[in-house]
Formats: sequence, structure tokens, C-alpha cells
Amino acid sequence: MYEGAIQNLIDELGRLPGIGPKSAQRVAFHILEADAEDMARLAEAIRTVKDKVQFCEVCFNVSEESLCRICQDTRREGSVICVVEESKDVMAIERTRSFRGRYHVLGGAINPIAGIGPDQLHIRQLLNRLSDDEIQEVIIATDPNLEGEATATYLVRMLSSLGIRITRLASGLPVGGDLEYADDVTLGRAFEGRTSVG
Repeated sequence: MYEGAIQNLIDELGRLPGIGPKSAQRVAFHILEADAEDMARLAEAIRTVKDKVQFCEVCFNVSEESLCRICQDTRREGSVICVVEESKDVMAIERTRSFRGRYHVLGGAINPIAGIGPDQLHIRQLLNRLSDDEIQEVIIATDPNLEGEATATYLVRMLSSLGIRITRLASGLPVGGDLEYADDVTLGRAFEGRTSVG
């Protein structure tokens, strides 16, 4: 345990996701030893992101304006909405260049242990968006873990009466993976999601 400012910095860094006590200590000492101008730029970048970045009024993706660039893009397909948990998921899908529709960011996943229920997510806003007759398909792209599956199941129940096509991203074996190393759930999903090739 250190004293004063350095311990305060370690404590604050340790509150960040994915940073344990040892990592927090390493980062704190890196900051202490780094060039003052570099750390001033880092501090300014943090201050700027907190001042300028907000959530899109339509899809809840991160944006510096009231509408994100995807919602502003008139070339995007308006009849398909891809529902994701977080803004980082939007960027992951965008990197594939396979999807040209619009998004809806839930702001997390249902997790009763963490006190996150449907009311803490942007599900009501999704239902409001789906009242538009233009929307024909909702792609559920939540994470393939316990919380993501619970969220997907809840969304399917909520949306099934709307007469809109509901799909879920396929899951299964990664490219370059070996069957012998796949877990049972992943291998089972790969069988369920198999596609015709001939």
C-alpha cells in the first residue's frame, strides 16, 4: 500500500473493468514515470470524451451529435435492425462490412445477479422503433453467454407478436479452429446452425 496521490490513482485505476490491483499499480507507475506532455494529452482525451460524447437519440450508439453517423446515413437499409448489447458490438459488426442495416444498442444484457433487468435496458425504445411499418427484420446479436442468451430469449418473447421476422446470429466453430478443442455447447450450436452446401 502506498500513500496519498499514488495510492488514490491505483485505487481509481483498479475500478476500471479488466484492471486488477497489479495492473493498476503498473499503470499508475507508468503514468508517474511517463512524459508530462503525454499524460496531459491522456488527461485531456478523457476530459474531452466525457464532455463531448453522448448516446444517439435513436439507436443509443455513442456519438458526438444527437444522431450517430449510422443513423444519419440515408444509404443504410432501414428495414433491418440489428440489436446489440454495447456500442463496441456495433464496431465489431461494422468491421465485417457484411451488414448495411441499422442498429439498436441495449446498453447491456439482462443480469439479475448484477441487478440489471429489462427495465434498465433500451428495450422500450426498441419497441417504439418497431412500430414503424418499414422495419421487416430484427437481428438479435447479443453475446453467446448466459446473460446474452437470457436477453435474446426475452426479446424473442417480446417481439414475436409484432409480425416482424426475428433472427439470431449463428454461432459455432471459429474459422481455423479444431473440433477436438471445441466445447460441447459450441459444437452443438455448430450442428444446429449448419447450412446446406450442395
